Amino acid sequence: MRFADLDAVTLDAFGTLVTLADPVPALVESLHERGIDADHERVAAGFAAEGEYYLPRSLQGRDEASLARLRLECTGVFLEGAAIDLDPVAFVDAYIEALRFELVPGAAEAVTSLRRRGLALAVVSNWDIALPDHLAELGLGQLPVFTSAAAGSAKPDPEPFLLALDALGVRPERALHVGDKVDDELGAKAAGMHFAWAPVADAVETLE
Repeated sequence: MRFADLDAVTLDAFGTLVTLADPVPALVESLHERGIDADHERVAAGFAAEGEYYLPRSLQGRDEASLARLRLECTGVFLEGAAIDLDPVAFVDAYIEALRFELVPGAAEAVTSLRRRGLALAVVSNWDIALPDHLAELGLGQLPVFTSAAAGSAKPDPEPFLLALDALGVRPERALHVGDKVDDELGAKAAGMHFAWAPVADAVETLE
């Protein structure tokens, strides 16, 4: 494909645009401040358990109330996975505070390059409703965001992609999705879109 073949590009979020800074040191410190000595291994195990729990449930965080419930549940899973006896209500704010996202190297430059070429852009991601806030903090607040929470279904279901295409006013055969997971590829193709693998900077380079 070439730029001339496209009117729009959609981008996955986690692993394509953003990544997560290691939260374990911050979590260890937060627990220590509460008089709990938990080593790196225990905290890492708890965080891994929480990640597995959250991923298939991201679409449950569809408004402020449901997002708060989901975050509390996830904090409880973390604490249980780390074998820490602490009320999730007392730790949920510290847990969420420890989750800090960073831009994938080259992602911001790739977005700028796509925008300069006049392409319509959007983010399509399996995430809760907080994703626009995370992107805004990283300087990507101008991108329209379509999450699994907003769509009510998660990739590889094509619905999040179809919502994005409808909002952008673009036909699927004139759109490309860039992602880093098989669910990205399957969902994009089910929606009738083209697909390219992340890194997004490499995907943009192939379109030159």
